[in-house]
Amino acid sequence: MGYKKGTGRAEQWWHRAEYRQHGVIVGQGTGRARQAGARGLRKLYLSGAGLRDVPAELAALRHLRTLALDGNELMEVPEALCRLPRLAYLYLGRNGLQGLPPAFASLQSLRCLWLEGNFLAHFPRALLRLPELRSLQLGDNRLARLPAALPRMAELRGLWLYGNRFEEFPPVLLRMGQLRVLDLDRNRIARFPDLAGLAALRLFSYDHNPVHQPPRVGDAVRLVGNGAQEFMEARQERREALALSAPKQAPKPGLPPRPSSSLP
Repeated sequence: MGYKKGTGRAEQWWHRAEYRQHGVIVGQGTGRARQAGARGLRKLYLSGAGLRDVPAELAALRHLRTLALDGNELMEVPEALCRLPRLAYLYLGRNGLQGLPPAFASLQSLRCLWLEGNFLAHFPRALLRLPELRSLQLGDNRLARLPAALPRMAELRGLWLYGNRFEEFPPVLLRMGQLRVLDLDRNRIARFPDLAGLAALRLFSYDHNPVHQPPRVGDAVRLVGNGAQEFMEARQERREALALSAPKQAPKPGLPPRPSSSLP
């Protein structure tokens, strides 16, 4: 595949990477030595570089843990990206992506993925095969439903779905009891179910939806949205009132002295 407009930068990134290892300039040496140094990279930031593709040499960065390609002009996920076995943190927000290829499921070390500000109308099935994924950012896309198989993502702790096209609360989320953060800001949801069963939940954001009162949640959950502040203040007042009215436990009486076991 030939490079399109904007990939002059894509060809240049490899040459820049050849001179960097762990963020430190590698000393002068042969081209082969510099290339070996680049292959030891753990972090590579190419945000806002106008990229429409990346060279196949990206796959040579076998130790890469963090890759930032957000704010570019990628219309599809580069094939070389799917061959990075240690990749754990991937930024792909604000591109032109409409989906993810099946090969994306090869990123078995991936823990945090940013896909906000793309054109995803369907939840990418490849994500269901990423067992280590803990944080998934899908805000500002075009999603209207979630797959029934979502609970396969048993390690997922944070899910950001703000700015999508949900008109109903996705019922499958009630089976995601391990979630700690759930963000559904700026959707079209008029009613939320009882969320008290999400025992691990600590932050739920529902702002800018057509609802007039907060959903029922567990006592440890912080809410962000219409009526949330009043709800949390009233909850705190109830806690304090209960603490004041609870009977104080009397101190346990001291134990009598232990009788001596010695004979007279």
